[in-house]
Amino acid sequence: MSDFLTTLKEFEGQVLTPTTWGPDAVNTPMIRHWVETMGDTSPVYLDDEAARATGRDGAVAPALMAQVWTMRTFNDKMANNDPSQVWTDLIATLDAEGFTSVVATDSDFEFFVELRPGDRVSLTEVIESISEEKKTGLGVGHFVTTLKTYRRGGAANAHSGDDEVVATQRWRTLRFKPKAAEEPKGLRPRPALNADNAFWFEAAKEHRLVIQRCTACGTLRHPTGPMCGACQSLDWDTVDASGRGTVYSFVVNHHPRIPGFEYPLVVATIELEEGTRLIANMTGVTPDDVEIDMPVVLDWIDADPDLTLPAFRPAAREDS
Repeated sequence: MSDFLTTLKEFEGQVLTPTTWGPDAVNTPMIRHWVETMGDTSPVYLDDEAARATGRDGAVAPALMAQVWTMRTFNDKMANNDPSQVWTDLIATLDAEGFTSVVATDSDFEFFVELRPGDRVSLTEVIESISEEKKTGLGVGHFVTTLKTYRRGGAANAHSGDDEVVATQRWRTLRFKPKAAEEPKGLRPRPALNADNAFWFEAAKEHRLVIQRCTACGTLRHPTGPMCGACQSLDWDTVDASGRGTVYSFVVNHHPRIPGFEYPLVVATIELEEGTRLIANMTGVTPDDVEIDMPVVLDWIDADPDLTLPAFRPAAREDS
């Protein structure tokens, strides 16, 4: 057992919340608010006669309201007063080790006595157990289980004293180290699409590398454009590139780091075996291993659902 877990285990059995009486007695207006909010139409909560017809002495409070009667007031919470030194010490111990976040995980109630208007309810809370470190989807943490005991006193049950147990509640929370926030991967910059290049990017989405071809003189051209530079024809179609080529030149980018790219980033001018050149990233190779005239083959970068770009990787013998 680690020293830290040993320290946590020393809190087990200690009183987290000393016996504290709720600020108000059980009362009909609060019961009315509760049942209307919950949509509970049972008449035994608001009608004495209906409750007596079931063998009760009169209207009763819904069992799940046991916790309501002992909740701290708004001003008390805003004052940020811990209910005990044990509470303060436990939270400080967890915080010091990075377990700074909390989420409730379980609430297991057991009810023994029904409450009636006029009853006063107290709460006592004891630390029942603290788990060893657990790995969860929220992060690593410790489950802290406390046992809350609700007791009643007041005019409505003067015959039973002030120590009658109304209900118990095992309350479990997870105190965890929040996972380090992952920086959202940014999108690559969007190409400026127009009537002269949209076809090329649409083909890329299908993992097809196309080259624009003048249908008048057969000249291949890239980047794409509306007119043939050789014969000035406006007529064109495309051919599918073989995907083989060589590194004509390259640079290695380190800065500035733009979202959507992984660094160091090899940007190469690739000379296709068809004779045209294009600029693309290289994959499957470290910057130190890239060489001029290195044989390469076509690869693809599916950057996101809306953008696919050609890339090139070193050619293996079977690619030749």
